[in-house]
Amino acid sequence: MGIINKFESSTFKRSFQASLIKYTIVTLGSHSALQILKGAKDEGFKTAVVCTPDRKTLYSSYNNFIDDILLIDKWSDFPKLESNLIKRNSIIIPHGSFVAYLGMEANKSMKVPYFGNKLVLDWEENRKMQRSWMEESRIKVPHRFKKGDKTDRPVIVKSYGAAGGKGYFVARNQKELDEKLKTFSEEKFIVQEYVIGVPVYFHFFYSPLTHKVEIMSVDKRYETNVDSLGRIPAKYQKGYDIEPSFEVVANIPMAVRESMMAPALEMAERVIETSQRLMPKKGLFGPFCLETIITSTEEIYIIEISARIVAGTNCFINGSPYTYLLYDEPMSTGRRIAREIKNALKQNKLREVLD
Repeated sequence: MGIINKFESSTFKRSFQASLIKYTIVTLGSHSALQILKGAKDEGFKTAVVCTPDRKTLYSSYNNFIDDILLIDKWSDFPKLESNLIKRNSIIIPHGSFVAYLGMEANKSMKVPYFGNKLVLDWEENRKMQRSWMEESRIKVPHRFKKGDKTDRPVIVKSYGAAGGKGYFVARNQKELDEKLKTFSEEKFIVQEYVIGVPVYFHFFYSPLTHKVEIMSVDKRYETNVDSLGRIPAKYQKGYDIEPSFEVVANIPMAVRESMMAPALEMAERVIETSQRLMPKKGLFGPFCLETIITSTEEIYIIEISARIVAGTNCFINGSPYTYLLYDEPMSTGRRIAREIKNALKQNKLREVLD
């Protein structure tokens, strides 16, 4: 008889499955919470969502995979739950609303075990540091205009932080840029060349356990009202006098040409490799998104990196064409996070995926 792998024995599986419910996967009720918690429940964990009263009805309707709803009056009250969450043996899964709702310092000072490396937050939030990270990874980025530079082409102005494109604006020339900056309320922003091409958002997952980058899915964002303006013939647009805005309201699934996947994956691998040099404690790991523009000459520019799960992955809760190629079961990015935690527990390496 062959040797039975202990991880394959039915006794171990029952025992291990029972141990998973000692942990509670927790996230904020926003962004990609449903996907995260559904994936956690599918992997055998207990789940809880933290939300404000106006969202209770939504999360109550998904009590088939959300075990507990923890109500707070306002998002800034989240730290008051820390002792409760620690007692529950909780693991926090961050998403784009964490910094937007709680602030950078509240995220960093969180004492509840957190999936990911918090040191990445500084590099993601600061657009100059983010640009340096991409450049060191040998990746094309749009030209940046520094203070005092004269713009000689259309530009886009972006505020710092993860706000779903809110507050971005475009300017066709220096005069228009100067006029718009007079009423721009953000203190921190970057002025970038506006690259013409197709916006493509590549979702990846890097595992510190397998040292492998996985392609999870691809999406495109529907931004209002810049996408709506594109439906109006150019000769009529002047009469509307509408200022284009880039706030994301929806996400659209995409499947890109297979030949474009190879350079995208290579860029993702270089981004991870560089992060391990720039950021102590393992660099970037878990889910991340390379937000790109692909030009008519097939050049790929990275316009931003999101170093966490992005809302575009919500299109693929039952899996994507790319996860179908890797897994024999539905695999969302939310479930892939829970699977990584589960694998870390199996291998006694939980500390390697938590901060």
